[in-house]
Amino acid sequence: MNIFLWGVLPYIMVVILVGGSIWRYKYDQFGWTTRSSQLYESKLLRIGSPVFHFGLLAVIAGHVFGLLIPKTWTEAVGMTENIYHFNALFVGTIAGVGTLGGIVLLIYRRRKTGPVFMATTKNDKLMYVVLVAAIVFGLWTTLASVFWPVHDMTYRDTVSPWFRSLFIFQPDIGAMAMAPTSFHIHTLVGMLLFMVWPFTRLVHAFTAPMHYLFRPYIVYRSRDKGASVAPRDGWSEVGTHDRDTSKR
Repeated sequence: MNIFLWGVLPYIMVVILVGGSIWRYKYDQFGWTTRSSQLYESKLLRIGSPVFHFGLLAVIAGHVFGLLIPKTWTEAVGMTENIYHFNALFVGTIAGVGTLGGIVLLIYRRRKTGPVFMATTKNDKLMYVVLVAAIVFGLWTTLASVFWPVHDMTYRDTVSPWFRSLFIFQPDIGAMAMAPTSFHIHTLVGMLLFMVWPFTRLVHAFTAPMHYLFRPYIVYRSRDKGASVAPRDGWSEVGTHDRDTSKR
């Protein structure tokens, strides 16, 4: 079972994540979106969405730092284990609580706002269940590893070496098998989340809207020609390339 869970299942997850995303983009480009519902309700959305997304970014940063950076590296720069775990507990708890609070508020909004709830698919409902479970178990592992340690070995001695070993296709199954049960559950729920990711609204995270940062402002023109404002220097009118511009 350990061989399958920690040596085979991670690669199955990657195949489903990558293959499902390619399939979704190829056959459902119009569905590659969050299906914005701001038109129906915006007050709760303005609170819940930023809290959830900023909290999630902090959670992702914490996972990257904790899983990819070996203990020897942090010790080499003078960061003791006590300092590391204090920072992980402090920052991780704030990020986890913020992420959980944001998603709970968004789910409450979706359930209580009729048109928004009507637009919620079965895949979305499954996604919310798995996402909330991943956040809850993540918070639980953070608190349990500090206040109720099972043994002296932490995730930096078990989960982190296993995670890094996956990239060289030599999974350290023994290290992961020694991790506490709470880490096993959190890891399995996390892999399940990535496996359903391509088939839910979460897929929009793979399309970063970078062009929004560089595109020009949208120029609105009045129907009254007398009220039109001449374009500023450096701007070109859309669809007017074949006009005579010498009279401007």
